[in-house]
Formats: sequence, C-alpha cells, structure tokens
Amino acid sequence: MVRRRASMQELIRDRRRHGFIGRAAERAAFRANLELAPEDERHRFLFHVHGTAGVGKTFLIRELEQAARDRGALTALVDERAEDLPEAMAAIGEQFARQGHRFKDLDRMLATHRERRHEAEAAVLETLDRDGNADGDGSGNGDGSGEPSAASLTVARMGVAGAGLIPVVGPFAGALDAERVAAGVDRLRAGLSARLRSREDVLLVLSPERVLTPLLLGELARAAEQTPWIVLFFDTYERTGRLLDGWLHEVMTTFLHGELPANVVVVTAGQRPLDTARWGGHADFVTDLPLEPFTEAEARGLLAARGVTAEPVVAEVLRLTGGLPVLVSTLAEARPADPDDIGDPSATAVERFLRWEDDPVRRAAALACALPRSLDADVFRAAADCPPDAADRLYGWLRGLPFVTAHGDRVRYHDVVRSAMLRSERLRSPRGWAQRHTRLAEAFGAWRAEAEAGLGPGERWADEAWLRLRLAESYHLLCGAPRTALSTVLQDVIDACGAGEPVARRWAQALADAGRDADAAGLAVWGKELLRALAADGTLAALGVLLARAGFTARLRAVVCWRRGTVLSGREEHARAVDEFDRALAFDPGLGRAYRARAVARARLGDRTGAVADLDRAVELEPDRVETLLLRGDQRRVLGAYGEALADLDRAVELDPASAPARAARGVTRHLLGRLEEATADLDLALELDPEFVWAWVRRARVWRSRHREERRVADLDRAVALGPDSAWVRCERGDALTAAGRYEDALADYDRAVALDGGYASAYASRGACRFRAGRPDGALADLDRALELEPAYGWALYRRAEVRLHTGAHDGALTDLDRLLDLDGGYAPAHTLRGRALLGLGRPAEALAAVGRRLGPPPSVPPAGPDLDEAADLIEALRAVPGADLPELGRLADRVARAREAAGA
Repeated sequence: MVRRRASMQELIRDRRRHGFIGRAAERAAFRANLELAPEDERHRFLFHVHGTAGVGKTFLIRELEQAARDRGALTALVDERAEDLPEAMAAIGEQFARQGHRFKDLDRMLATHRERRHEAEAAVLETLDRDGNADGDGSGNGDGSGEPSAASLTVARMGVAGAGLIPVVGPFAGALDAERVAAGVDRLRAGLSARLRSREDVLLVLSPERVLTPLLLGELARAAEQTPWIVLFFDTYERTGRLLDGWLHEVMTTFLHGELPANVVVVTAGQRPLDTARWGGHADFVTDLPLEPFTEAEARGLLAARGVTAEPVVAEVLRLTGGLPVLVSTLAEARPADPDDIGDPSATAVERFLRWEDDPVRRAAALACALPRSLDADVFRAAADCPPDAADRLYGWLRGLPFVTAHGDRVRYHDVVRSAMLRSERLRSPRGWAQRHTRLAEAFGAWRAEAEAGLGPGERWADEAWLRLRLAESYHLLCGAPRTALSTVLQDVIDACGAGEPVARRWAQALADAGRDADAAGLAVWGKELLRALAADGTLAALGVLLARAGFTARLRAVVCWRRGTVLSGREEHARAVDEFDRALAFDPGLGRAYRARAVARARLGDRTGAVADLDRAVELEPDRVETLLLRGDQRRVLGAYGEALADLDRAVELDPASAPARAARGVTRHLLGRLEEATADLDLALELDPEFVWAWVRRARVWRSRHREERRVADLDRAVALGPDSAWVRCERGDALTAAGRYEDALADYDRAVALDGGYASAYASRGACRFRAGRPDGALADLDRALELEPAYGWALYRRAEVRLHTGAHDGALTDLDRLLDLDGGYAPAHTLRGRALLGLGRPAEALAAVGRRLGPPPSVPPAGPDLDEAADLIEALRAVPGADLPELGRLADRVARAREAAGA
C-alpha cells in the first residue's frame, strides 16, 4: 500500500510541534547525521550541545529526540534525576522498556546492586589496622605486617567513621565519596569484602560501572540489531557529566567494558563545552553545537507562534529577555495582545513573567515558591500562602509553568527566573522575606527532627534524607537571619567535613547560594572561600579556613583541630596528625576523642608507650568508654603487658558483653598468656556474635596452630578468605598455614595474590620467600626476601630467613651480616645465635662459633630456652668437635645442656 503524502498543513504543524522555533542549523545537522552510515567518515557519534542557562538546550534535545524517533530510533534521555551511574543506566533501561526493548539482565543486576548497596550502607565499616606480629610467633607477620587490630575495628563501628577516619566508597559516594581510611583504600575494600557475599558484590558496590557497563553494552547490542539507530541523550551535563563524562569516554573510545554498537549516537547538553583534556583528540567523531540566545528573527518567530504579534509588546519582550529562550517562552506563554499591558518599561523581569496572570493567589504562590531551592508538594504547602484546599490544584498549576522543570519527585525553578524572583521579593519586603525564610527553616527543622529519630549522632551525617533536610533548614536560616545563623551553620560545616568532601561541598555551596540570594556579602565570601579551599586541599584546607576565620570558642577550635588530625591520619600523615591533636588538646585538655585519636597516630609512628599514656588520660576522662579500653588493651598487648591488657579487656567485656571485638581481643590476649582453652572460648563467642568478623577467624586459626589442630587452622582461614578474598593480610595468613602443612603450591598462590593486592606488603614477600626456600627454590626465595627488606629494613624475621637462604647457597658473609643486624635489633632472639654459629664455622672461625652456641644456650646452670633450633645447636656442637684443637670439655658441657633442654621440653 502506497503511503499517503503529508499535506502542507501537516508539515507546518510538525515543524511547529511544541511551539519549537529556531535552531534550524542544529536540527538539520543532527538529522543529516542519521542519514549517514556509521562507517561513513562524515558520520558523528557524539553531539555536544552547550550554552548558558536558559538558552534552550533542553528544548533542543527534546526536539532532537523526536527527530530520532521519527527515523525509527530507540531513544533514552538521562538528566540530573540520575544521581549516580546505576541510576542513569536504570533510566535508560526503563525508557527502552517502554519502547518494547526490556533490558532483563541489566534490570536484574541493578536490583542486586540496590540490595548490596543497602547492605553496605547498613554494615559497619571495619578498619583493618595492622598491629604487627606483636606476639612474636614467627609466622612472617612482624611489626608492620598490616594485620588489623580488634580495637581499630571497634573504633570504626562506634563512630570514628562519622569522624572522618574511615572513608566511605562507591555506595558511600554521596556521603562518604573522598574520605581516606587510616590504613588505605585497599584495606577498606577488604573490610567491605568481609561484609558482602562475593568479590563481585564488592565490585558491584565499590565499582558498579565495572559490573554493570558490560551488561548495558550487551543489552544495547541486542537492541541495535533490531533498530536502525539508538540515540542516548544526556541533559544538564554540567551536573550529570561529573559522574558520566569519564565513563562515557571509556565506553566510546576504549574496549575496557566491551563493544558499543556502531549505530549508537550520543547527545550531551550542558552549560560548558566538552573537556578538551579528555575529548580534544576526538574531533573526528564529535559535533560541537554551541547555542547562543535567539536571534531577533527566532525570538519573533516564537512570539508569533504564541500569538504575540503586537510590535510594542514584541519589542519590550526582546528588550527584557535579550533573546534568552526561556525568558522569551515565559513571557510569550501569557500571550499579551495590548501594548498597554506592557506597562512601565523599567518594570522588573519578574513582573513581566507574571504580569498576565490575573489570579492573585497564583501570583503569590509562584513568588513564594521561588524561595526554596527545590519543591515537592510538602514544601509547596509550607512556602505558598494559599488556602489549604487549593494547595494540590495550585501545585499542579505551578508544575506546568514553563520555567519549572521536574527533577524526580521534585520540581525546580529555572535559575534565571528564580534569581529574578528572589531579588524582587527581597527588595519588595525585606521583613516579609526574612519571615518567610524563617517559616521555611522551621518546617524543614521539624521534618529533620522527625528524620533523625532513631539515628545516633554519628549516623545522621551518613543519612541522605537527614542531610537534605538539615541543608535546606540551614539555607533558609541563613537567608532569613544571616548574622544570627552563620555561627550555627559554620559549626555544621565542621561536622560536614567529618562526613567527607562531597558533603562539605554541599554546605559550602549553601553558604554561597544564601549569600547571593540574600545579598549577604559575608555569607557569599564564606561560601567562596570554603569552596576554594575544598578544591585546593579538601576538608583539611576547609577546616583550616574555619580555624582561621570563624572566631570559634576554644572548645570548637579544639574540635576543628581534632577533625584536621583525623583527615591527616586518613592520609597516613601521622606526624602532622599528632601536631593537630596537640593543638586540639591545647585548646581543650578535656577532649577525650583527641587523646584517643592521638594514641592511634602515635601507635602508627611506633610510639606505643606514648599511645598508652594518651589512652590512660582518655580513660581518666571517660572511664567506661568501651572503645578506649579496647584501644588501650590493644596497645598494652603489643607492648607485651599482657596482664594489664587483659584487665582492660575484661572491663570492656563487662561493660558490653555482646561486643564481638572485645571478646576477640580478650581471646587473643589469653592466647598470648598460654590460656588456650579460654582463648578459644572467647573467640568462639566473638564469632557467634559476628560470624563475618574476619579478624576473629584469623586469630582463632592462630590458636588452633598453638593447639596443634592444623586442619581446623586451615578451615578457619578458608572461611576468612571467603569473607575477605581481597585482603592481602588474610591471604598471607592462609599461605603461612598451607606452608606449614607442606602445601607449597597452594601457599604460593595465596602469597602471589597478597602481593598483587598490596605491592608494598613486606610480610607477603618474606613469607613467600620462606615458602620458596622450603619448596627448593632458593633463587626466588632470595629475591623475595631482598624485596621484603627493601620495604622494611628492620624486619627481623625476614633477616633470619634470608640468612638461612644465604647459608644454604654458601654466602656465609652475607648470612653473618644479616644475623648481626638481627641481633642488634633483638639481642634476645635465641635461634639467631645458632644460625650465626653456623655462619662463623663456615667462615673458619670455630672459636667464635663456639661462643655463639654458648650465647644461644644462656649462662649455666639455667636450663636453656626451648626452641626448634635445639637440634641445629646439637648438630653444630658435633661439627665443632671435629675441628682440630676444639675445646672438647666445653663442647661436652654444652651438649649436656642441650640434652637437659630437650628433656625439659619433652616433660
């Protein structure tokens, strides 16, 4: 059947669809592109529309979307309603589904993402605090090994995350996007691994683009086989580009996530041109569409299309708007016909927006609703001065105004229109302006109080609903009473900095916005300075601005310094952090959290004694604070004061019997005291309380080792790896157990994974070197041990193992150098004397070798300490007997002492 040819009237109607006038060249370029095959060098894959606010970008891309659909294309439009990349993908999927192409695989994974993200937000982040091989067990995890401590995990659980020591990543991008964890991002990933079900779940939360993008590309490929074109539109790119631009560049120019069908065209629209650093080298497939205000002819055409043709009216509209399409459209909407309606040419733009709206209630509502930065029905009722029974009807009318656009379940005025209305209302009635903002602040404050019910102080700043309400409340307080509200809001900025840079930036922007909207220069300066500081050096610099300019009390200055210290600790700048904590305590000697935080920083610097002194003071200030007792117990354990550590941990368990970290920490201390049954019982209960507590699984495995239950040791470590597959420390622990079991290839696989996860993990290299030596690979062993000692030159266990390898290869001088260095570090390390004797004998220095054996066995008549090297000492004594001129009586006495030591060990 022959298709009927469209009439002239139909063509004119289609061209004027939605009243769209102008932008003929841009529309023609887009339509022409869809006539070119993707293989044609003239074809462009990306169109970027850009121009100032109100210039008509959104209207244009809606027209381009319709043009694409007219040519049979599947289309989707993403705007700022998508607050992250998964939401953007969900928006694309929903729109394609409405066009008959459902993305089933992507939809399922997006649902899983939302579930896992919720789980991650609900879970307590555990900071993996490497406390070293403090128990001296020789497992290859000595000081600096990276083992997380129970106390560090508890600090995270009890609120330090809200204080800024722990970042929040991926799902935490809105509240906790750029914070740094004290032990680094890799360890945070390990903590999340312990909470989530699989490595894919961790990726889905922390790096959703890596999981979701290949699925999206697969769905697009299947859809592309059934349609001539797919066109994806990304509006308000000045906002969405922050989260989409890098991803879009990867998808379009690399194969990192898979292949993008060639018949896909992308259209972006924002206020700024594309980033030349990212897109500058791709001009061959990008069309740049800069938009300027309407020409006079285009503006007149739009006015004529709306029935505005009287020349004096048209001239006034052109003068007031400067051709800005949003303003031309707004004024044209009312269709004024009489030149007398224009009134005084000096009237404000706001009066022109609403001049032809006769209903005073509507006019008042439109002006009143410019005050909030965004609206929903509840905010409308709080802002609008209208009869309650008319609220829904008026809100529906307001949503239809040309300068009001939908943003999810909220609406927002166009910036140009809102700014003009705010200025008009403030100048018309300064007192009324202040009163209305105060009423709005009270409304948001009441909603905020409802939202915080059940939230702890540390949880509020991680709750997005609470954040939005508090931010809106703060904005209206600032607009209503700038001088009065400033101090309160600046105090909020301190806490916002603790919640992370993105949250702090929102507060700084609210100050800048309030300063602009209320014409309060002081607020505007604060906002600009804080935003500048955040851009320069994050929350550290912003807190510095507060400290320098806010005029806070001594107590608040102390809090600011404490916050700065936590930021520095998160950056691993512990010496600078200690300086900030010193300043905090100079301002307020009673600030217990500063003592706790300084203790952690001092411990990281190796000053365990200083850390305990700080924790002593913190306990004096708050005797029943569990996290402080845990920290002090931890540090006392590392210092070898096991009895005092146990007293702290007993008290912590008494205060909180359901604390898994307290139970686990006490179990570890009891293990060190040789109380193996009690240690096992504590760790069993810790794992009953928290079955996903990785640290407790690893520490119970160590108890099983002491109890010679190797199968149970490996089983516990298998569970730890399942919970934390990307933890280098956990992998290394299991590698040690597998090495002890003679499963060298399995052990090496774990060590390889540990090194891949953390290339600076000295213990992983040392343990892998020891395993390679036992597996008969001395060359690889020596390279690993060299690397371990490059990373940690004072790593005693690695020095001992390298000396073993060097002796095996005949490098007696090198072995002696390693052992002398080890004994300088730890003169009480008995096995080193035996190995040193072997090196000396190999160098032809038997008298010194004999003396080394004597030092190993200690002064008579004491029984020599037991150890796995007693057999080696006996062998060395026999070798020395064969040396001409040997002191046989002395060697006989030493042999007797070795025999007594063996008998004592056997008893």
